[in-house]
Amino acid sequence: MKIEQPILGKTGMLLFLVLMSAFPPLTTDLYLPALPTMVEVFATNQATVNLTLTVYFGTYAVGLLFWGPLSEMFGRKPIMLIGAGLYTVASIFCVMADNIEGLILARVLQAFGGSAITVVTAAIVKDLYDGIEREKIMATIMSLVVIAPMVAPTIGSLLLKFATWRMIFGALAVFGCLCIILSLCYRETLTTRYTGSILRSWGRLIVVLKNPKFVFYLGVFSLTPMAMMGFVAASSYIYIDHFGFTESSFSIAFGLNALFASLGPRLYIMLSKHFTKHKIIRFYFVLITICGCLTYFIGAMFPWLFAAITAVATMAMISTRVPGTNILLEQQEHDTGSAVALIQFFSMMCGAIGMLLVSIPADSIIQSLALIQIIIGLTCLILWTLVKQECQPMRLS
Repeated sequence: MKIEQPILGKTGMLLFLVLMSAFPPLTTDLYLPALPTMVEVFATNQATVNLTLTVYFGTYAVGLLFWGPLSEMFGRKPIMLIGAGLYTVASIFCVMADNIEGLILARVLQAFGGSAITVVTAAIVKDLYDGIEREKIMATIMSLVVIAPMVAPTIGSLLLKFATWRMIFGALAVFGCLCIILSLCYRETLTTRYTGSILRSWGRLIVVLKNPKFVFYLGVFSLTPMAMMGFVAASSYIYIDHFGFTESSFSIAFGLNALFASLGPRLYIMLSKHFTKHKIIRFYFVLITICGCLTYFIGAMFPWLFAAITAVATMAMISTRVPGTNILLEQQEHDTGSAVALIQFFSMMCGAIGMLLVSIPADSIIQSLALIQIIIGLTCLILWTLVKQECQPMRLS
């Protein structure tokens, strides 16, 4: 670790990064069990309630571009504190929402604040760690972060037994307050700040996009979130409406998916000791394609078979994020905040698109999810073959 953290220390800093990285899964997965209920409460339809997810990710993606360059100018800590504050206030607005339109607007503000936290967290990792150590730290963070989607639906289901969906957003407000406290304990890690104007700082996004290697890798590794977030948006409807699961059973099935996701980064680190980075990533893209085919033909027959197939697919998608993010960060020596913002932006935008596509048509949501997985798997596989010569020598020690 390049910069000592006197209050948090090494272990505390890792916990800090894990909690900050857990914002996206907690903010989406905690209230997934309530989605079908919210359709009835607000007297609306599935597509409208799903806007609370889709709009969140769309705003989240735009917010990343807004905050990322500013973190290079004002520092990581101020941006993180502002973002956590906005997130907490917005969560309270979600609790107070009387209609679906008000909830959607509150989610927009919540996403804008949360995006600041995400982009700064990833930049801090680049500030503190280099090379192989950074890749291992990212794998550790991802392995621990996916605990959030494991426990979030379960916590959400428990809250629904004793209270309404509003209590879920109340819990998110408490989580926001915790993150504010931890942010105050963090020591600034940005050593060299951008000295231009605010408008010029946003212009650094264009500078990063002029790097052709960065753009190509960005195209490859931004696609898998489309399939992954498509599953997140469709999961409660598939398990509860299609298979007839209770909210508690749904949380168990979703937890199985998250458990496999937590194994992915660790599995990648183990495989990287014996195989090249290119071969491992190619294997995962093939695996995603196979899982999509299985989901399409037999996924709708048995609920736990569907759960097993999607768990493996999610593991493969999560596993590609460790080497993918590190490869992208290696393409940029400077403008880390802008690079991270673009990585997260395109990931979130593709995820939002996946959430929209998976519900079209609504009466065959499992087949829609399967087709997304197949198309994404094949597309990434084709693109990845184009970088074989460059990536094949890469190994982790």
